[in-house]
Amino acid sequence: MATAGTPAGAPASLSKGTPGDGGALAVELRGITKRFPGVVANKDIELRVRRGEVHAIVGENGAGKSTLMKTLYGEHRPDEGQILLDGREVSFRSPADAIAAGIGMVHQHFMLADNFTVLENVVLGSEPTKGGRLDRATARRRISEISDRYGLGLRPDDLLEDLGVGDRQRVEIAKVLYRNARTLILDEPTAVLVPQEVDELFGNLAELKREGLTVIFISHKLDEVRKVADSITVIRRGTTVGTADPRTTTSHQLAEMMVGSELPSPEIRTSTVRETPVLQLRDVTVAAPTGRPPVDDVTLTVREGEVVGIAGVEGNGQAELVDAVMGLRALAAGTVLLGGGGTGEQDITAWSTRARREAGLGFIPEDRHRQGMLLEAPLWENRILGHQTRPPAVKGPFIDRRGARSDTARIMRDYDVRAPGPDTLAVALSGGNQQKLIVGREMSAAPRLLLAAHPTRGVDVGAQGAIWRLLEEARAEGMGILLISADLDELIGLSDTLHVMLRGRLVATLDPSAVTPEELGGYMTGARTTAGAA
Repeated sequence: MATAGTPAGAPASLSKGTPGDGGALAVELRGITKRFPGVVANKDIELRVRRGEVHAIVGENGAGKSTLMKTLYGEHRPDEGQILLDGREVSFRSPADAIAAGIGMVHQHFMLADNFTVLENVVLGSEPTKGGRLDRATARRRISEISDRYGLGLRPDDLLEDLGVGDRQRVEIAKVLYRNARTLILDEPTAVLVPQEVDELFGNLAELKREGLTVIFISHKLDEVRKVADSITVIRRGTTVGTADPRTTTSHQLAEMMVGSELPSPEIRTSTVRETPVLQLRDVTVAAPTGRPPVDDVTLTVREGEVVGIAGVEGNGQAELVDAVMGLRALAAGTVLLGGGGTGEQDITAWSTRARREAGLGFIPEDRHRQGMLLEAPLWENRILGHQTRPPAVKGPFIDRRGARSDTARIMRDYDVRAPGPDTLAVALSGGNQQKLIVGREMSAAPRLLLAAHPTRGVDVGAQGAIWRLLEEARAEGMGILLISADLDELIGLSDTLHVMLRGRLVATLDPSAVTPEELGGYMTGARTTAGAA
């Protein structure tokens, strides 16, 4: 069995089981190899998961984790190797086969319909019927039971498009549980949760274990992996590096096994804040069709060389605030002013999104698939997305395809975007590599103000550290950054000023050098209420 101290890149043999006591294997993958044009995504992968354990899989972006799980889930068929469930070899032609065999998967990018309700999304494909029609009463009762039992907080009649990312993830988990899965694959399940919610999720996983269910847990948060997992498999560049025991392995050792470097830290404390405001929001309100406005009377300033962090539980207005600054949502009241760059103060409240981009706004969106990429388009087209009026996207009045391809290749080199080339379709990339392309695209434009919503979501520890360094360098050069993140260590470590958003309002201003993640989580949930007025 490989140990956590295995040098990075060194091959390691796997024992017949995994760390800890022996037990019946729920899942066994033997010699799994999966090839795509120009790339071998998985090569001779070995994985053994005991029944009733939480088994973590860690690795860099593009290491092959998602491909491996999609193969187990029936989305891909392996070119070589065997899949065994409870000791019996199986062959899945589709996810329906995997679901029927008791496997459920919550993808990193959700598979939900925005125009359906929570109930309709959960039961889609497994609808209970009565008299030839959807039995809504039965479905509502069962969804409510699942929601209550596992603390998901779902309302069956809510429309999905009205939900934040955190609620969408919980809908996905409910879908899996609704189908009576015995083995759950969770891809980055804590990416959108505050510490208290992470603890609640881990409690839910413990309950699943007690009932004999098995969880395969994919995450880039190594401290969380060590806390929740019974055993860990490390994958690097498409192949199995080895296994590790979370009871005896440190996060630094795991990081070294994954990427050959130590765990990065986001902390930057040298102030680069200048006097010139680059963004001013004055009494900004975003109206809702009914009920409480998602953004209610928000006033804040971002200065040159300053990172202003916004902390909040998903669904408390952070996404709507970013959309309002970007011009994707109209204001019901208030003013948006852009400054810096030697242009003086400009009122951009009525400007289009395109005009705001051309004036110097960069945008890393919360949901890269909905707002940041064209998945069926090649990487070079995604490189120019939102920047198609400026070089290298254009030459005169025409799109400069050669220039766009060349600059895409540069971004791929500089930001370690792993793909065969600029003509690769974006859908073929792992989530982390898609994120690195977006970060490279936005940083290449050298914006005055960067709206960074979850900039390191879904990236590995190596890429996470690289993005932190890029933000630090841009801040030192005078860029203003409005940072939204569910990673509280990231918010605390990168921010010069830290606000808390609750029910659409800024309710507290905290000192990033003094607050702990647990204290910050308390303000985010309303458990703490005494802090500097925003």
